[in-house]
Amino acid sequence: MTESPMPFPVPVPNQQSWQRLPGGPVLVTIGDISVEQFRIVSPAGVLRTHGANWWAMDMSRTEERIPGWAIALAIVFALACLLGLLFLLCKERTTTGFVQVSVQSGGRTHTTHVRVSSAHQAADVLARVNYARTVCL
Repeated sequence: MTESPMPFPVPVPNQQSWQRLPGGPVLVTIGDISVEQFRIVSPAGVLRTHGANWWAMDMSRTEERIPGWAIALAIVFALACLLGLLFLLCKERTTTGFVQVSVQSGGRTHTTHVRVSSAHQAADVLARVNYARTVCL
């Protein structure tokens, strides 16, 4: 059995047709990725927003420790009165790491790492990715 030829030609998208997509204002920027209404501009090239898939992974960590000044004050005031031990309840939170963001559209994929230094920054990057997902529907 042989396949019958298609009655009409099927257009195959290429990179040049994506480059000619209408530009517009940048709606959201995530690292080195800029999202416009009809296209996504990244170092991997120009991607279509329609049908783009987004992935985000929070690779940051938050550590909590007693700062050095609190330990020193606890030792000094522990000799005077036992209330100096309350300084040991002071905590300092530090966040280090990055959020990994990937976008895939039209057979192309680009991944970027956005460095974060607080839990609020990590939440902001994840919110930007969610907004980019709504633009790409």
